[in-house]
Amino acid sequence: MMNTVYTFGGGASHGDPRATDKTITGGKGANLAEMASIGLPVPPGFTITTEECVRYLREGSDFSDKLRSDVAEALTHIEKTVGKSFGSASDPLLVSVRSGARVSMPGMMDTVLNLGLNDETVKGLAATSGDDRFAWDSYRRFIQMYSDVVLGLDHGLFEEALEIAKEDNGYFADTELTAQDWQSLVAEYKEIVAREQGKPFPQDVTEQLWGAIAAVFDSWDSDRAKVYRRLNDIPGDWGTAVNVQAMVFGNMGDTSATGVAFTRDPSTGDRQYYGEWLVNAQGEDVVAGIRTPQYLTKRRREDAGADKPSMEEAMPDAYNELARVFELLEQHYKDMQDIEFTVQQGKLWMLQTRSGKRTAKAALKMAVDMVAEGLIDEETAVLRVDPMALDQLLHPTLDPDAQRDVLAKGLPASPGAASGKIVLDADTAEQWAQHGDKVILVRVETSPEDIHGMHAAQGVLTARGGMTSHAAVVARGMGRPCVSGASSVSIDIKARTLLVGNRELKEGDTITLDGATGEVMYGEVPTIEPELAGDFATLMEWADRHRRMNVRTNAETPADCRMARQFGAEGIGLCRTEHMFFDAGRISAVREMILAENEAGRRKALEKLLPEQRSDFVEIFTTMAGLPCTIRLLDPPLHEFLPHEDAEFAELAETTGFGVDHLKRRANELHEFNPMLGHRGCRLGITYPEIYEMQARAIFEAACEVAEKSGEAVVPEVMIPLVGTKRELEILRKLVNDTAEKVFSEKGRKLDYLVGTMIELPRAALMAGEIAEEALFFSFGTNDLTQTTLGVSRDDSARFLAVYVEKGIFQRDPFVSLDIEGVGQLVSVAAERGRATRPDIKLGICGEHGGDPASIAFCEKVGLDYVSASPYRVPIARLAAAQAALRAG
Repeated sequence: MMNTVYTFGGGASHGDPRATDKTITGGKGANLAEMASIGLPVPPGFTITTEECVRYLREGSDFSDKLRSDVAEALTHIEKTVGKSFGSASDPLLVSVRSGARVSMPGMMDTVLNLGLNDETVKGLAATSGDDRFAWDSYRRFIQMYSDVVLGLDHGLFEEALEIAKEDNGYFADTELTAQDWQSLVAEYKEIVAREQGKPFPQDVTEQLWGAIAAVFDSWDSDRAKVYRRLNDIPGDWGTAVNVQAMVFGNMGDTSATGVAFTRDPSTGDRQYYGEWLVNAQGEDVVAGIRTPQYLTKRRREDAGADKPSMEEAMPDAYNELARVFELLEQHYKDMQDIEFTVQQGKLWMLQTRSGKRTAKAALKMAVDMVAEGLIDEETAVLRVDPMALDQLLHPTLDPDAQRDVLAKGLPASPGAASGKIVLDADTAEQWAQHGDKVILVRVETSPEDIHGMHAAQGVLTARGGMTSHAAVVARGMGRPCVSGASSVSIDIKARTLLVGNRELKEGDTITLDGATGEVMYGEVPTIEPELAGDFATLMEWADRHRRMNVRTNAETPADCRMARQFGAEGIGLCRTEHMFFDAGRISAVREMILAENEAGRRKALEKLLPEQRSDFVEIFTTMAGLPCTIRLLDPPLHEFLPHEDAEFAELAETTGFGVDHLKRRANELHEFNPMLGHRGCRLGITYPEIYEMQARAIFEAACEVAEKSGEAVVPEVMIPLVGTKRELEILRKLVNDTAEKVFSEKGRKLDYLVGTMIELPRAALMAGEIAEEALFFSFGTNDLTQTTLGVSRDDSARFLAVYVEKGIFQRDPFVSLDIEGVGQLVSVAAERGRATRPDIKLGICGEHGGDPASIAFCEKVGLDYVSASPYRVPIARLAAAQAALRAG
């Protein structure tokens, strides 16, 4: 039978590898056991496994008989080691009870200190310590913390009583209260407990212990823990361990202290100690900000111009011992450590160590520096940096020292920061931007018709929509900051104003968006531009050396292409040609083509679009010269291009010569009840082949022109979207090939090119072996493949997906991270069957998942040739692809 409890310290044996397995004993418990095993001063204790937490929560908050027996035995281990007895009135053992998940979740779960105190043991503590004040201070701390954490009472009631006691005595600081003052406050605290819960504060120390253990287990499912897990992709079925440890006291006078320290600066990555400490205090005084801490080192104190002495100056012996431990821990764990310590009457005790949280900039610097120091190797450095943390470096960020007037908060849908004038429609955004104004597009929600306004804007704010809404997806692709779902924003489009809470703003007022936090601020907040040289460049060079998959970009404008190449993209994996059609100068011709009633009418309109499309491709191919470019032919349903307002119909009538009524009737004929599953993708090419013919001609003419001018040709990869059958692709591949031959004949040159398809329908994945007879490449369009497999609309699912994630139906939003069990199975099947037919078929992924590290790891496992991501996610994909290759190897 597996152990439910593992002891550490005091010579405890660790023959069982589970004792230092973070999945079993949590990060804190595993590290405490390991620190004790290498001879560091760790107060003895024991760890209850994460498995017991999962069992407790699953079986209705009940403890097993084995766990109760094992805890009693482990408690005896602590008693023997320290020579004190739990519950003894003469020489009591006190313990701390802390959480410890397998990954750090700072502040998310509960802790209880000084457990084991009651009306009798407090007298024993006073006698053995020789300090009545310390004993009664510890007792009042315990009552307040236990009442808050375990009994669920409002901690404010106790804070208020403490403040009144200080005021009545004319005290300013807690340290001024005497032993008698604390004893009186303990009596008042007990009265509060009896009044609020209808029964006295528990005096039985065993009852106290099991109450605290239950509270830590229960805190795994607290609201704040759930939110933290959701934001950091931590599965809900991991559970937390519980660490019970002999108390050491930093509040035993001026020779005692407590502190938190990092072995390197977690903000900058500099190799200098960083931390805070307090004399005559306990750990929560530092962590909770109850008292203002002092600097750990003399250098930090002097840099800050602070008066109170550093630990280095006030306690040099303890500080020097701590510095020795810092070096030992870095050498042992090969990483920057976040440490909690206590000094009890001059003796240093280590309470925790873990790999410290750090900024992206610090993570890069530490990784590169540690390789130079010989502490880690290049592969470890590549594996150590969180790819998603690079988002902090790739976008402008707000100056952390600047003032912020926060108006509202929404969802942090696309990172970065931007300021600009409020504009309430896409046309205005484009017009103002053309005149040199920086603008923020504010909409209730965006649609594909807003694409030009989004492109013109510095950032996007929507009142509705989620993290995977149209605004969010497109903004991330463009590298624009986006705050979505800001429900307190109310737009009056007629008055050209918006109400944010109780403040009214008008079009033209300046606001600032922080896409990393979801904050909307009034006025312009200064930003800091990213630096992509130095440590960033070094780490990316290492990543490129170790990855197998290529990384391309999703881009359809020259600016996006240039940005992607700057970020290291190796081609275009998805060029959405429909985005070009929404340009203000072309939309009329597009609408004329759609509303035409016969082929002749469509071809007439397409003749106007051909030079525009060719020009687009010339610019893109020039920027991407020498690289493969996957061009997706027209995909969205035609209704997205049609006019909605009377003024737009009137303008179109003037352009086409048809009456407004005729155009409205024709638009009504094209209406579809479910357009995302309707007349779109290859179905347009089958029914209106002249559309795809025009696009293919534009592609090949542009490729020939660029090849002639630059001498360096791109390799066009023409992608037919929404294919479900081999016959669809057979017909359209012939159309593309025939068009290519005509253009090559006219231009007097031939170019290499490929024709393939986007796998975005379950049928296409299942029939991939047959479809591969006609396709030279597959690109998995996982946005639509997820929609069509799950039967869930990406644009409408924000209202319920969060609940699905919370309840564990989905581990993550399936539009953010690939549903590997379901959608992933279709990708695997299609890859396998496609290769069986055509062994050299090129396989890639171009949905939003191409920039998600977990999805990229799956792509490596399946053996795809490349992933394609939005320009600002290219470095993330490069690093994630390298990590996936290293882990697979």
